[in-house]
Amino acid sequence: MLLAADIGNTQIKFGIFEGKELAVSWHVATDSGTLADEYAVLLVNLLGMQGIDKARIDGAVYASVVPNLSPVFGEMFAKHFSVKALRVGVGVKTGMRIQYEPRELGPDRIAVALGALRLHKPPVIVVSLGTATVFEAVSSDGVYLGGAIAAGMGVAMDALAGRAAMLPSVELAPPKKAIGTNTTAAMQSGLLFGYADLIEGMVRRFKVEVGEDAWVIGTGGWASLMSELTHCFDQVDPNLSLYGLQQVYEMNEGS
Repeated sequence: MLLAADIGNTQIKFGIFEGKELAVSWHVATDSGTLADEYAVLLVNLLGMQGIDKARIDGAVYASVVPNLSPVFGEMFAKHFSVKALRVGVGVKTGMRIQYEPRELGPDRIAVALGALRLHKPPVIVVSLGTATVFEAVSSDGVYLGGAIAAGMGVAMDALAGRAAMLPSVELAPPKKAIGTNTTAAMQSGLLFGYADLIEGMVRRFKVEVGEDAWVIGTGGWASLMSELTHCFDQVDPNLSLYGLQQVYEMNEGS
């Protein structure tokens, strides 16, 4: 069994693969102060809930955009699962030609692009909705072209509430109409409808460059919510990066 982990700023995704199939997955909050032993306890408990003995884990792969957690996970895999985990980064084979400065491309972005290519033939566009709102483009001949990065919805809301004394934090729930009649509804409209139009506008611009037939996949913590408000997603998959990590592992370890 392969254990895959995508370590993001807000959320960590864990997945267990049996061959190429994702058997089970979990999403937990990121805590950069958590130690290797503590993450091991969490994972062993999650595995136990599914009746999986940790001894069955014979491989591990991970991507991290949280620098101080990268060695923590390397230690956890080695100490508690007795495997040397593959960390996705510069020098790791991806099987995808990348038209982007390699040292500036986050491993999470590589993972979602590869996950998208597993699910659909190119061209593909990935919209990752998490701490940041990130757009990725892969051409019809499978070349990673690059993308665009904007602030995530949660970050935008926190910035409004933190910098404007009269504005509160609000639940990011879809408003009934665009014109809000109170502050909460007005903020929900601006954030949710505003980001829906941002997503649709950027996807439209990307399609001009990669092809109108590009398959659009939404992923990340806000993807399910935004799929209710936009009409540009052909598919939503919260585990897209895990499939990409499995692809990287298979290519580098030959398993």
